[in-house]
Amino acid sequence: MSELTEGTEVAGGIGDDDRITGDVLKVAGAVVLAMIMAILDTTVVNVALPTFLTAFDVDAYSTVAWTITGYTLALAAVIPVTGWAADRFGTKRLYLAALTLFTLGSILCAFAWNIEALIGFRVIQGLGGGMLVPVGMTIMTKAAGPKRMGRLMAILGVPMLLGPIAGPILGGWLIDSVSWHWIFLINLPLGIVAIVYAVLVLPKDAPEPSETFDVVGMLLMSPGLALFLYGVSSIPGEGTVAATKVLVPGLLGVALIAGFVGWAFRPEHPLLDLRLFRDRNLTVATVVMFLFAGSFFGAMLLVPTYFQQVRGEDVLKAGLLVAPQGIGAMVTMPIAGMLADKVPVGRIVPVGMVAILVGIGGLALSTDPDTPYWQVILFLFVMGLGMGGSMMPTFTSALKTLRSHQVARGSTLINVIQQVAASVGVAVMSVVLTNQQNTSEAFKAFAATASARSAGVQPPEWAAETARRLGDAFQRTALSDLADAFRTTYWVAAGALVLTLVASLFLPLRHEKPAPADDGGDDTDVHAAPPAALH
Repeated sequence: MSELTEGTEVAGGIGDDDRITGDVLKVAGAVVLAMIMAILDTTVVNVALPTFLTAFDVDAYSTVAWTITGYTLALAAVIPVTGWAADRFGTKRLYLAALTLFTLGSILCAFAWNIEALIGFRVIQGLGGGMLVPVGMTIMTKAAGPKRMGRLMAILGVPMLLGPIAGPILGGWLIDSVSWHWIFLINLPLGIVAIVYAVLVLPKDAPEPSETFDVVGMLLMSPGLALFLYGVSSIPGEGTVAATKVLVPGLLGVALIAGFVGWAFRPEHPLLDLRLFRDRNLTVATVVMFLFAGSFFGAMLLVPTYFQQVRGEDVLKAGLLVAPQGIGAMVTMPIAGMLADKVPVGRIVPVGMVAILVGIGGLALSTDPDTPYWQVILFLFVMGLGMGGSMMPTFTSALKTLRSHQVARGSTLINVIQQVAASVGVAVMSVVLTNQQNTSEAFKAFAATASARSAGVQPPEWAAETARRLGDAFQRTALSDLADAFRTTYWVAAGALVLTLVASLFLPLRHEKPAPADDGGDDTDVHAAPPAALH
C-alpha cells in the first residue's frame, strides 16, 4: 500500500514527536495552495453565471447553469476512483496530475468560444478538481500522524473557509474590472506555483501496483453518483421532486448505487471500501458530516442571495457582508484543531453545533429588510465560530483511527458522502425558498414587473393589477414576504442542524487509540480486525 518514505514517516508523527515541524508545514502549504484554487474556482463561477448569459448570447439561465452542473458531475465521476488511483500510482503523482489537469482546464475555459465549449472545459476542470480534495486529505493525514491530525486538519480547513468568502469578492472584482476570462486565467500562475511547490516539498511515496482495479464497482458507482446528483441538482429548476428530469436520473442513480453496495463486499479491493464503516468513529463522524454539510452549506449559500434580493446589495458588497462568518471560523478553527489532539472530539463538536444553532436561529429572526446590519453580522460571526469548532474535528475523528493504507480509501469515502450531502442540501433549501416565494402574490408580481422592465416590455396584467391594489405598499410587501421566505428556509436548516447536534453526541468521549502501524499483511486481515477505538 502507498506509504510515505521512512524519513517522512518520522516527521509525520508516526514516532512520538507531536510537534508541528517545518517539513509537515511545507506539505500542508502545498495541499492548501491547490485546494484554495479548486474551492475558490467554484464560488467565483457562481458569481459569473449572469455574465455568461450576455457574453455567449444565451437565453436560458438553465443553460449557463450547466457550467456548474458539468463540473459537479465530473467531480462525482472521478472521486470514487481516487482511492484506488492513490494506492496504485502514489499520492504525489496523482496530486500533480490532478493539479495539471485542473490548470489546463482553467486555461481552456478562459478561451471558450461558446457556452458548449465552456461546459466541456469545465468538465475537464472537474476531473482534476475532484481528485484534489481527497488526495490532499490523504497526504495531510499521513504527514500529520494521529498525534497532530487535529492541528493539521485545522490548516486544511483554511481553503474551505476562504472559498465562500473570497470567491464572490474576487469574482465580482475581476468581472467588473477586467473580464470574465480572468476568473479562469488567474488559475494559470497559481497552478504553476502550486505544481512547482508540490514537486519540491511533497515526499515520494511507494505505490503498490499489485492492487486490482474494481471495474464493476466503477461502472456502478461513478455513473450512479453522477446520475443521482444530476437529478438532485435539477430539483430547484423544476420546482418539484416529481418532475421527469428529476425522477428518471435520480432513480437510475439510486439503483446503480444500490447495486454497488451489494457488490462492494465481494472483491478484496472494492472501489469504495464500505468495510471501513466497521470503525465506529468513522461511521458516526460520517453521519455527522452528512447532516452538517446538507443543512449548513445549503443554508449558507442563500445568505449572499438574501443580501442581494432583500437588502439590494451588489455582488461585491454581499460577499463582504458574508465575510464575518469566515472570520469567526478562522478564530476557532486553530483552537479546535489543537484541542482535537488533546481532548476527545465528542467534547468539542457539540459545543460548535450549539453555536451554529444560536447563529442560524438568530439569522432567521433577523431577515426583515429593516434589521440593522450589525445584528445580521453578529449572528453570522457566531455561526462561523461554531463551524470552525466543529467541522475539522469531525474529519479528524473520521480518519484518526484508520491504518495508514486505509487513509486514501477513507478520505475518498468521506468526500463522496460530503458531495452528495451538499448537493442534496442546496437542492432542498432552494426548493423550500422557491416554494415560499411562490406563496406570495406580491413577490411574484414584483419579480414579474422587474423582469418586464429589464426587457423593455409591459408587465403582465395580473402583476400590474396587484401593484395597483397594494399601492405604495407594493414594494415593501414584496420584500417583507421575501424576507419571510428566507426566514422559513433558515428554520428548516436549523431543524436539520438539531439532528446534527444529536448525532454529534455519539462522537468519542474518550481518547481514541491511534491505529497500529501497518504490518504489511493483506487487507482481508485488517478489514476483519475490530475497530481501533470503540466505546
